[in-house]
Parts: sequence; structure tokens; C-alpha cells
Amino acid sequence: MTDLLKIEWLKIKNYRTFILMSIFFVIGILAVNYIVYTVFDNMVTNTDAGVLLNTFNPYEFKYVWETISYTSGYLLLLPAMLLIILTTNEFTFRTNRQNIIDGWTRQQFLGVKVLMALLFAICSTFVVILVGLVFGFSTKSEISFASFLHVGFFFLKALSYNMFALMISTLVRKTGFAIGVFFIYMGAENIISQILDGLSMYINKLHKIDLGSMGDYLPMNASDGLLTFPENPFKSMTKGAMPTEYEWVVFSFAILYLFLFYFISNRKMLKSDL
Repeated sequence: MTDLLKIEWLKIKNYRTFILMSIFFVIGILAVNYIVYTVFDNMVTNTDAGVLLNTFNPYEFKYVWETISYTSGYLLLLPAMLLIILTTNEFTFRTNRQNIIDGWTRQQFLGVKVLMALLFAICSTFVVILVGLVFGFSTKSEISFASFLHVGFFFLKALSYNMFALMISTLVRKTGFAIGVFFIYMGAENIISQILDGLSMYINKLHKIDLGSMGDYLPMNASDGLLTFPENPFKSMTKGAMPTEYEWVVFSFAILYLFLFYFISNRKMLKSDL
């Protein structure tokens, strides 16, 4: 499999789209966190909200891992979209067929794409850790890894997005159409998630049955739901009206969906024509 990964690297190392989107991803993580950092700094310094927030800095080390994972999670659409482009290009230019003619099995072809999805998730997580260290040290706070579990949740979200992108790519196989399906589904699921969360609150209020945040039980929202912004005075004021967050249930769904994405991708590769 190492040799197959080397072949994949030869395919993409000089690919301009890969280089540009990788740069945009790193810059995007730095930029979005700098914006959040600046907003909170200005709120504490220049507004009445500073009275509530004067003891809370989301980029202190005890909060930074949770903050950086939550804010950076919105940028994971970029590596997922890149994976769609790279995978669908294989079908568009028939390089998948050539690989199999050259001796690869269908499972090896899919396996190396899964490894690419895993490596993209690892690299994304590594960037988040580095940016977290930069912002943590900038606050001159005591080093802490108390909320580092959220970096693991970020990795799970990155892998979920990548595996979902891989599944869409194997099912659709056309770059533009696959990207369209990806974003349409993401938008539709977010709408359904909001409806389910509202239903959760309604059931809890009317029947005193707490089903948790049902929107987090959907395929992409499962990994999303594990990433939260750190506890702060504003969040505490609204928490009583929100559904209970059953973290272990949401985590179980996220892992289940990962296996489902792989199963569907594998079945499609084995059953479909080249």
C-alpha cells in the first residue's frame, strides 16, 4: 500500500488545485481564528459584554483546543471538496481503469483513496494543533491540554467529511455534479437538523421526554455535534432552553456512519463498471 500511496503523491504533488486549496485551508484556519480572537478581545475591551466576559478568553490554553476545533471545523469543506475533485478526476480521465489494467485490484484502488482521506484528516488535525499552540501562547496563559479531546473530535469530523466526499465521488463520478450533490446534501441536512432540534425541544416541553438533540443524529451532523464552543456566560444563559447533548450517543452515530460511508463506497466499486 505504501507503493500505491507514492503513486498517488506523484499524481497530486504538482497539481495546482491541490496546492492552492491546501494553502487556502491553512490560511483560512488562521484567518477565521484571528477574527474570533479579535472579536472577543474587542468585546471585552470596548463593550458592556466585557463585564460578563472579562474572565473568559476562548484562546487561553484551557479553552483553546475546544475553540480552535470548533471554529476550524467549518473549513473542512475544503479538503472534502479537494478529495471529490481528485477522486472524480480518476473516473473522468479513466486513470482508475488504467490502474486496474496495470494490476491494481478494485479494493486497492478504493483502499488508497481511503488512505488519502485519512491522511487529509491527519494533516488537517496537525494544522489545527499548530494553530492552537500559536493562539494559546499568544494569550500568555498556562499550558493545558484539558480540552484536547476536542482535537480528536475534530479529526473524527475531518475523516467523516472526507469519507462522505469519497462516497459521493464513487456514486456520482462527475466532478461538478458530485460537488453539487455534496453541498446540496449538506444544506438540506442542516435544514432538517434544525427542524429535528425544534422537535426535540417541543417533545421535551410537552411530554417531558428528553431525546437529546435529534439533529445531531444525522450523518454529517453527528461529527459536527461533538464540536462545541467552550462554556461561557452567554452560552450558559441559553443552555437551559436547548436539548441535552448526549455525547456518547452522537459519537456512536458518527462512528457508525464512517463504516456506512466505506461500505457504500466499497460496494459501488466492486459492483459497477470501470
